[in-house]
Amino acid sequence: MEQTNEQTEEAFREQCRRQMDRPLALRIKYGFNRVYKPVLDDAPWRSFDSMAAYREWCDASLPEYLGFKRVT
Repeated sequence: MEQTNEQTEEAFREQCRRQMDRPLALRIKYGFNRVYKPVLDDAPWRSFDSMAAYREWCDASLPEYLGFKRVT
């Protein structure tokens, strides 16, 4: 059985109410989601001699959907 929009919204509100009853430490613990980011997560660290070199690396190496491309 499919839910109506009103039922879906009420279920979401109820979920929010339950979450607010949790202690702050638990809300923080479960409030963040680790997501693999291609290329960015493939090396433990990187350094660049200049911001220009960093920007060139971003343009050449990172997928556009990550949002590190220059806006023209």
